[in-house]
Amino acid sequence: MNPGTSPPPARVGGVFWPHRRLAARDVGPATILVLVLAQAVLWAVVAPAGQPTGSYVGQLFGAESILLLSIGLVLISTLPWVEEWFDGIDRAAIWHRRVAITGLVLLAPHVLLSANPHGTALGGPLGAIGAIGMIALAVWAILPRWQYVVPRPLRGLVLAARDAPIARDVRRLFGGYERWRALHRTTGLFVAAGFVHGLLDGTPFDKAPLLRWTYVGIGGIGLAFYVYRELLARWLGPLHDYQVETVREIDAGLVEIAMRPLGRRVDFIPGQFAMVYLEAKDGWHRHPFTISSAPHEDVVRVTVKALGDYTERLQHLVEPGMPAVIGGPHGRFDHRRGTDRQVWIAGGVGVAPFLSWLRALDGDLPHRVDFFYSADGEAPFAEEIRGVVDRHGSLHAHLVDTSVEGRLTTERVLAATTGEAGGLSVFMCGPNGMLRTFQSQLRAAGVPARNIHREYFDWR
Repeated sequence: MNPGTSPPPARVGGVFWPHRRLAARDVGPATILVLVLAQAVLWAVVAPAGQPTGSYVGQLFGAESILLLSIGLVLISTLPWVEEWFDGIDRAAIWHRRVAITGLVLLAPHVLLSANPHGTALGGPLGAIGAIGMIALAVWAILPRWQYVVPRPLRGLVLAARDAPIARDVRRLFGGYERWRALHRTTGLFVAAGFVHGLLDGTPFDKAPLLRWTYVGIGGIGLAFYVYRELLARWLGPLHDYQVETVREIDAGLVEIAMRPLGRRVDFIPGQFAMVYLEAKDGWHRHPFTISSAPHEDVVRVTVKALGDYTERLQHLVEPGMPAVIGGPHGRFDHRRGTDRQVWIAGGVGVAPFLSWLRALDGDLPHRVDFFYSADGEAPFAEEIRGVVDRHGSLHAHLVDTSVEGRLTTERVLAATTGEAGGLSVFMCGPNGMLRTFQSQLRAAGVPARNIHREYFDWR
């Protein structure tokens, strides 16, 4: 093990979640909205006399910011009930990002409206440290997705700035998933600084104990979850010891890693993903990967596309015999939750969960499925997919070579299906831009939002 690298957490036995249909992807966001509104109502009802309106509203924004940031800390705890609450930790991670950004936006009116001339000597600096630290982490998290944030006319300027010599040096210093992840773990410390700032300098708290203790409860719960994640999760989480058996190049930039269990196997449902810890030549690495094998196989396989600094070097860093630890499994991407008529859409490495589904098929497929797999060139795994299709009359594969046929379109997908769009279930995994387009166009065509399922494999 190289100096400065961290080993995986201690191994504890795995868990298996039972299959059941949940409406959690609606329940989780609705709960967040209810909590935010409830706190606003509480502050309106118990507002102490003598508080300047502007300052009081500004401090309410600060309290709402702490609430959202605390919820964000809860969402990344990876606890099983959080996964049920949001229908998968991939969706919980998406909402973690959303509530964190919203919480930071609320700091602007908080700072502008709630200046306290009688603030404590410690409160002001703590507030500044918390705000600056959180903003820096948020900007760093957004940078890999800058194309979705910057308007198209300005992207040329961004590219020019990115490729400038100074910018390249900064990227070399701060770039990389492992470095980002290590510093992102300080999120709770900056939230704690902002929380203590509010406790010290919040003017309504002396005359309204209910507001004070509500604030303490909210911030305390968030920080308790942060402490759990950083200090206890590695000892209590479902982890399994494995060893790398093969590292196989499937296509240019596409690698399949097979790992054999050294003890208790991980139990998973086809379509789930896991946190995979690999001891490579340069030390331990941790990354979420979708499991592409079937539960009955002797090995666990993950299919990896070169999309970042670590995955680009993975084939050269990992060799057979190296230790691995699998954490999880996680996710709720399951075709059994769909209707009798289904469409599966895979783009590039997004084929991984569908490979697991196909490899796990045993007996008749209970619903008609049209499987669209879009790739630049001959589709990897094409021969294996055709072999599975030949054994199942209700499964139809459409392998799309985008270099010849162009991009897969919603019109082509719907033309291949039978019946009304309202009875169709769609399962998708692939590049974010592709899936967002399909999602909006499918809804416009009449596919209910509740019937459109996607795996967020790029949630970082």
